[in-house]
Amino acid sequence: MPCSRAASCTRLLAFGMTPVIVFTGSTSPTTRTRMPRGEAVHYRERALELGVPDSAVLLELRATNTGENIEFTKVVLSEAGIGVSSVLLLSKPYEERRSYAMARKLWSEVEIVCASTPMSLEAYTKSIGDARLVIDMIVGALQRLLIFPELGLAISQEVPAGAIAACERLCQEGFTSRLVPGVAGPGT
Repeated sequence: MPCSRAASCTRLLAFGMTPVIVFTGSTSPTTRTRMPRGEAVHYRERALELGVPDSAVLLELRATNTGENIEFTKVVLSEAGIGVSSVLLLSKPYEERRSYAMARKLWSEVEIVCASTPMSLEAYTKSIGDARLVIDMIVGALQRLLIFPELGLAISQEVPAGAIAACERLCQEGFTSRLVPGVAGPGT
């Protein structure tokens, strides 16, 4: 939801909790229709509408996945001459743990905090407009949380057995469109 992420960034800036905001991302299968010019562009536009000064915003326009969001943002900040000691990642509610795990691995020299707009599953599903897609995305996120440490893309985190079992049941029910193909994980 572009409005909620941009609004969250606006509040952080207003409270002096961040000197600069980097909006990152091209489009994804989920956002291509709603954000045809890219996620970063749309988030920036909304933040400016909410009063964020243009001078406080940097853009990264190429990233198509979380790893690229992190790596390309590091480059944008470096090229802007901005030293970084801590980062607040704003992500989708179901992506917080994976975003954190990836950032800790890919940007280990900074303190990482990950957050999302508080939102129920029902509200998030309504914002996307496709319950099946949302479940597919959640299943894919959990698979990545489990397999990315072995691929060197994230730190390892403990995942409750009940969450893994639920994910396996969802895979058996066919919620598999967002799984990484050919990689072992829940339901594969």
